Amino acid sequence: MALLVHGMLGAASQYHSVGPALADRGYRAVAVDLPGHGDAPRAPDATMDLFVDAVLSVVDRPPALAIGHSLGAIVLSHALPRLQPGRAVYVDVPLSAPSAAPPASAAELRERFTASRAARTVERLAIRPDWSAEDCRVEAEAAARFDVETAVALERSYFGGDAVQGPVVPSLVVRADPSRYVSAERARELEELGFWVRSVPGAGHSVWYGHLDDFMGVLDEWLEAG
Repeated sequence: MALLVHGMLGAASQYHSVGPALADRGYRAVAVDLPGHGDAPRAPDATMDLFVDAVLSVVDRPPALAIGHSLGAIVLSHALPRLQPGRAVYVDVPLSAPSAAPPASAAELRERFTASRAARTVERLAIRPDWSAEDCRVEAEAAARFDVETAVALERSYFGGDAVQGPVVPSLVVRADPSRYVSAERARELEELGFWVRSVPGAGHSVWYGHLDDFMGVLDEWLEAG
């Protein structure tokens, strides 16, 4: 089984092309909707623990592979002690410590998330040259269903803490190149910690959109290397 965890403003449908590609490789792909996303209920008192519980609720045994994108990768890192996957993949996330400073006010976060949601329409997303029409459709639909108050509560409750100190299970970090989130310096630091780190040149934050073959090629290389 391969467990798939989406990012902020996303949904399980974010993996509409990755799931079939994993099925071709013999996995049963299961994608989860995080609280306040997709079909999951809103959670105005959301915490990281609630998001972890949502991930654990869709599995009845440790998955062979778990993939998390952006926020989903952070949730996955917190779920690892209980999830116990055979392998973990973190997509375009630095795995660094969250800010120790208090987050922005609820009003500021609400404004920011509301603007982000409004910007994710099919028409606006279609200007991204590598995205397919289906990529744009699923992202716009996910954004329309995204609950701002859930995201505000999560951001307000989650700050401080520690950076990931090293892989608990065999772990791959796949970054866009260039990446807004995982700098070349941070990529080297993660490699020194014991992570495999690979880049997909020309990809955006949702690395497999428009670059599915490259993304799956990186995954195949890592799996074949043992």
